[in-house]
Amino acid sequence: MINEPAVDVMIRKLGTEKNPVSRYALCTVASKRARQIIEADKNKGITSEGKDKELLSACRDIADGRVVIAKD
Repeated sequence: MINEPAVDVMIRKLGTEKNPVSRYALCTVASKRARQIIEADKNKGITSEGKDKELLSACRDIADGRVVIAKD
């Protein structure tokens, strides 16, 4: 379970006051970002030893506002 960053913080960063995102949408965005991080590391030849888990890195990216939802 990820306690930091808080789920509420990530939901506020992804949504707006008028259109808040659901927890499901947060999970979807976080998992897609984590897969992007894994793929980028694999292409660079970086192993995951001694670094944060990819999902934690994805959640930090969301909380910092580096990831946004693009609705089609």
